[in-house]
Amino acid sequence: MILDIQRMSTEDGPGLRTTVFFKGCNLACAWCHNPESISPRPDLNWFAQKCIGCGMCESTCPRGVISRDQGRVRFDRGKCVAGTSPVGDCRLCVETCPNAAIELKGEALTAEGLCGELLKDRAYFGPEGGVTLSGGEAAIQPGAAAVARLLKDAGVSVALDTAGAYDFRVLEGLLPLVDLVLYDLKIFDPHEHRRFTGADNRLILENYRKLRERDCRVWVRTPIIEGATDSEANIRAIGGFIREAGLPEKWELCAFNNLCRDKYERLDRDWAYKSAGLTRKEHIEALTQRARELVPSAVYSGTTI
Repeated sequence: MILDIQRMSTEDGPGLRTTVFFKGCNLACAWCHNPESISPRPDLNWFAQKCIGCGMCESTCPRGVISRDQGRVRFDRGKCVAGTSPVGDCRLCVETCPNAAIELKGEALTAEGLCGELLKDRAYFGPEGGVTLSGGEAAIQPGAAAVARLLKDAGVSVALDTAGAYDFRVLEGLLPLVDLVLYDLKIFDPHEHRRFTGADNRLILENYRKLRERDCRVWVRTPIIEGATDSEANIRAIGGFIREAGLPEKWELCAFNNLCRDKYERLDRDWAYKSAGLTRKEHIEALTQRARELVPSAVYSGTTI
């Protein structure tokens, strides 16, 4: 189940890359910048600025999924079968809307079909670029290994963006098929990790140790989120762990941004960080300096994960 394909990316590994976002994640980070990637099912998005209030979507839906409340379109997502298989593939609301105010996010593709689309971009990858498998959590998707294998057979460099919250055997099976692992280490304290992501970090830390015992390229990435990950204590704790468990090629500290607010509105969800401001440059630079004291490869990155 594919959410999106982002071309000409410079933030998901070295060089110019095409990033493919798989749908479905086993974490629920409070600051998630891709909330439409959490559910493994297709999601209907409603664009308020495009809606003309005609009511055609509501009258067309055969399952009574759509209703209106104070000028907003609401979806009973548990009843919706749009884009799913084999349950059904209803897209009537999307097709009927006269102003394209409803969009279905999530499309089921075969590994061969997806790779055919990704290989269209190989001309601009150059010696450093390639394809990054991201999400959601790409590693737990049933077709991820098949996609990576097809790309590798075609001579394309593959990076895996992962949070590592699963049995290591899954990651171990992917390692021969990828050239770089982008590994998220968000919060070191297990209780705080569960509070902000919905799961503790035991597997994540264990898997990082095992990963560094393998001969593979690894970049660590840490999102800098106000009140959650941005304390000096957290950065020092992660840095100390990395130094003891095995240094990565690079450690990226990724600045928070609030550009995803509209995504939550389109999904009719509240977002705890909707009023949060951007990460202050001087704050993340200070944290980066603390990180470099333990991990010399630490860098400040403008991206957020």
